Amino acid sequence: MTEFAVPPQALTPSEAQASQPPAFEIVPRRGLMIVAIVMAGLIAAIAVNKLWPLVFFHVAFGAGWTIVDLFLGLVLGPIIGRMPVPARVELTTRLMPKMVLLMPTLVTATLAAGWQLSAKMGTNLSSYPEHGWVVASFIVVGVMSVLALGLLEPANIAVLFELRKPRPRGDVIERLMKRFLYCAGILGLMQVATLVIMTKLASS
Repeated sequence: MTEFAVPPQALTPSEAQASQPPAFEIVPRRGLMIVAIVMAGLIAAIAVNKLWPLVFFHVAFGAGWTIVDLFLGLVLGPIIGRMPVPARVELTTRLMPKMVLLMPTLVTATLAAGWQLSAKMGTNLSSYPEHGWVVASFIVVGVMSVLALGLLEPANIAVLFELRKPRPRGDVIERLMKRFLYCAGILGLMQVATLVIMTKLASS
């Protein structure tokens, strides 16, 4: 993956003017209602402790997490690195605020429903025949969660705060976006490992 932005001194005056980001919300307020509905549904699914709602949340949101990671890390990331600076800024101000809400929601719903489902079906017990594969899935998903919420999300938010400043620093944005894109690429590759583990467990 290549650089997101170049230092301000490398920009021509026209590029510098064009790269000024439009007004945007760091946290899209209209999306908060959707997140609240999802969280309420997740809490209800865990409370009733029925198989179908738990499977739905785990599979649906886990698939969403996988798709976002694969697309962002392996497809969109390299494309962003080759875009002109004004186009990168425009894409960032449109995409990244949505990611602020999307990634924590996907991760939380997937992990919470998955753990409850594992407890209900007994797959987290050492007596389960494929317990080793289950432990491997816990490790992979745990590392992915730390990367997504501990590195990728803070870098995303930091980029947005920097872009909101009257004079954004190109070197800071470049460094943060490198972290974001590299982290997204690692998550995309780890999602492949998750697919291998999940298909193995589903076929057992």
